[in-house]
Amino acid sequence: MKLICITGKTGTGKSTIASTLAKKLNGQYVNIDKIGHQATSDPTLSKKICKVFGNTILDENGMINRKKLGNIVFGDIDKMQILTDLTWAYMEQVLDNILLQKQQYFIFDWALLPKVKYWDMCNMKIFVTSDDIVRKKRILERDHISPEYLEKREASALNYTHLTFDYIFDNDYTVETMHSFVETIYKKIIEKDK
Repeated sequence: MKLICITGKTGTGKSTIASTLAKKLNGQYVNIDKIGHQATSDPTLSKKICKVFGNTILDENGMINRKKLGNIVFGDIDKMQILTDLTWAYMEQVLDNILLQKQQYFIFDWALLPKVKYWDMCNMKIFVTSDDIVRKKRILERDHISPEYLEKREASALNYTHLTFDYIFDNDYTVETMHSFVETIYKKIIEKDK
């Protein structure tokens, strides 16, 4: 079993790279953000989160509205830590179960990967970066959020400067560049496994 970890700020294109690499390797792509979304949808966990942050974070269907919750936790380290503590046990259990599956390659994709145990388990660490202005413009269009909300979210982003990576990819958002990088990584992985 090989674990390939792809990290970087939101909007850099890491999910596209990770899912493309997973297809090429016939491996399992894991978007950890989506598992986090599942965690806040879990009824038991949702009740615990509401107990801490209040029912104002719920939408009209009684589900947690992630943007409302984000407005509370982004930019506030203590509140973000409380939310992380509440959701991480659920997320970790899901991820541990995924890694028990019979699969040669797992490709994990998450901005916060360097903060969790899976980072130390990685066989290959990839950092995806991009031009900040282009990246932020893409996020605003993709997530339909205000510039103010984005800045709050950015304030909670991880600082990657002290970390070391096997590969760093500066994404210019062209399909050709991305495919060329994925092909390079694919060849390196296959060569190591020969």
